[in-house]
Amino acid sequence: MLRVTLRQMQYFERLAEQLHFGRAAEAAGVTQPALSAQIAEMEGQLGYKLFERGGGTVRLTAEAQALRPRIARILAEVEDLESVARRGRKVLEGRFRLGVIPTVAPYLLPHLLPLLKRRFPALRIEVREAVTATLLEETSNGRLDGVIAAEPLDEPRLQSTALFEDRFFLAVPEEEAERIAPPVAQESMALERLMLLEDGHCMRAQALAVCGMVKPVTMASFGATSLATLLHMVSHGLGVTLIPEMARKAAELLPGVRVLPFVEPGPSRTICLAWRKTNPRQADFSALSEAIEDSHYAA
Repeated sequence: MLRVTLRQMQYFERLAEQLHFGRAAEAAGVTQPALSAQIAEMEGQLGYKLFERGGGTVRLTAEAQALRPRIARILAEVEDLESVARRGRKVLEGRFRLGVIPTVAPYLLPHLLPLLKRRFPALRIEVREAVTATLLEETSNGRLDGVIAAEPLDEPRLQSTALFEDRFFLAVPEEEAERIAPPVAQESMALERLMLLEDGHCMRAQALAVCGMVKPVTMASFGATSLATLLHMVSHGLGVTLIPEMARKAAELLPGVRVLPFVEPGPSRTICLAWRKTNPRQADFSALSEAIEDSHYAA
């Protein structure tokens, strides 16, 4: 009879995350020999190897990659069950794993994290920054508790609540600002020089939607990994880029950059908080939503 234990699945997940036995053991709060023994026993129960070891590296086998989403779902269900049992605890207490997309994290977290520390001193928050698709999958599979992203979210296993509207602006080189003549129409030829984030970032699709009838051509084959990179390129006259309102202050501090509004009604995105539909921590999500909104409007 197959007897894979919950502990073994937890150790498996830690090792799959860290791909290093020492760091995985530390994350699990056990010694490395104890973790290694449990992984070896789990492999013996399953009848195949889960990790390739050698050359100082650890890799998931094909079998482990196929098994990992199922284990993640089981661990998520167990955590949900434990949350039900802890309903008498205080709001936002203990571990909470929060995913945040890269076009929000640098601008929201400096205000949100201190606020959470003041309001919920017993909260142990862990933040993961990644592109939307990755965060949605990890939230659905239980590796994250919630995610801050931009609507729409194409994930039926999650529910969400809208937090605030984030208007878009156009960052242009200082010497070109008067020629572009704000406010900028979404049909402006200036958008032909629009520089985009690389594939996978939701703001890439949003930027292309803002362009309307104008097709970006100058930098169409180039993609940056962050808004900060794009803004530095703007400051050197290499093109223009779309920025959310939350990044406006940072953009205006850069020399050689001017931030221009769009013709009203201007384009915007809706920032939301999402979580698994089966997650019982509704009071936590309500409190977190309020904290996010407060930190955004206080910024």
